[in-house]
Amino acid sequence: MDFAIAMATASDSWKLVQRAEELGFKRAWFYDTQMLSADCFVAMGAAAVKTDRIRLGTGVLIPTNRIAPVAANAFASLNHLAPGRIDFGVGTGFTGRRAMGLGAMKLADMEDYIRVVYGLLADEIVETSFEGKDRKIKFLNADAGLINVTDPVGLFVSAYGPRSRALTAKLTAGWLNFIGDVDYGVTTLQAMQQSWRDAGNAVENLTATAFALGCVLADGEPFDSDRAMAQAGPRAAVILHRAADEAIAGLPNSSGIPPAAAEAVRKYVDLALNTFEPADAKYLMNHRGHLMFVKPQEREFVTAELIRDTSFTATEPVLIDRIAQLRDVGYTEFTIQITPGQEDAIEDWARIMKALG
Repeated sequence: MDFAIAMATASDSWKLVQRAEELGFKRAWFYDTQMLSADCFVAMGAAAVKTDRIRLGTGVLIPTNRIAPVAANAFASLNHLAPGRIDFGVGTGFTGRRAMGLGAMKLADMEDYIRVVYGLLADEIVETSFEGKDRKIKFLNADAGLINVTDPVGLFVSAYGPRSRALTAKLTAGWLNFIGDVDYGVTTLQAMQQSWRDAGNAVENLTATAFALGCVLADGEPFDSDRAMAQAGPRAAVILHRAADEAIAGLPNSSGIPPAAAEAVRKYVDLALNTFEPADAKYLMNHRGHLMFVKPQEREFVTAELIRDTSFTATEPVLIDRIAQLRDVGYTEFTIQITPGQEDAIEDWARIMKALG
């Protein structure tokens, strides 16, 4: 199993990525959430020139937020800086769209977007629609030494439902899955493996990445210690944000609510409905700090139990066992998000990577 890092993108994320390369992490995923963090392609460009081996990927790009030829050009430009080390992670959108009050985009539109991006990266003429009119487009100067359309760019799809898993299998793409515990990770992997087989693919060829947040606890350290709150609390808060989205705007909540957290979630939703401003855009306050930090308004609801139940937070021996279980059922990569201000946590996860090496 390979290990990777993910991050809420900063303009100087290259510093963390450079350390990840030194420690032996295989890949770095940059979040593409324009209203919350820095631009992923700017940060990836800096990382590309500061590293030599580690792969760099969007984790994940949302097609509605960037037109296809612009995205294809960005990937081809990065591929010129870091030949053969670039990955295109893509999804229909959660954080990047909900931070603007929007639900997920249509899966068919995402599939067509992928078609256009990869057609351009293959130096082909592709047809796409602009402003209601179909147009043929291609890179006109691909041979001028400005971009790289020769080395392959990897494709990874964030897929949680049966239709998106089927698309992942159809495209023989890598699979990205955000998990909070081993049981969910195993169940969803089994579903993905079945979709993979249904498409006629050999299951041993499935690249399966488990994304997680968590904290490597010292012996006796509580689940809601300051470190755990900073490193894993943002993952626990996602449960609150999803529940509030459903109450505020009717957007689907696919996460479920851990029984032990039901009362905390209810209280947070009440707080969001009754106090978040502006009244016609409550989603702005709801998603502030999403996957980055626990904001003051939600701190009392991010309990030790919620952190325990939604993240990979435990002592080192327990985490080694849990991640080994994921490896043994077929996950090929474990990605841990490093939260802002907690960059030193990468050293803890490097020890776990080494133990499983």
